[in-house]
Amino acid sequence: MQTYRYRGHSMSARRNIAPARSHKIRHDQDPIEQVRNRLLAAKMSEQELKRSSRVREVVNAAADFAQTSEPTAAELYTDIYR
Repeated sequence: MQTYRYRGHSMSARRNIAPARSHKIRHDQDPIEQVRNRLLAAKMSEQELKRSSRVREVVNAAADFAQTSEPTAAELYTDIYR
């Protein structure tokens, strides 16, 4: 299974990947979508798949927290070794 970068490495590089190509790759080759299709083919029900959306909620909440949180000044010097 191959992976594909949907966006560039930086804000300025985001425009380098054609949106239509990115959409096609995501639709045809996205690893998450491929696993979903394989699970459905193996007779896993939609209901069972929807239960796993709780995992996505937890991951998204953790990512949001990480992106919006700022450490205190004291925390900036935690776990620094010389």
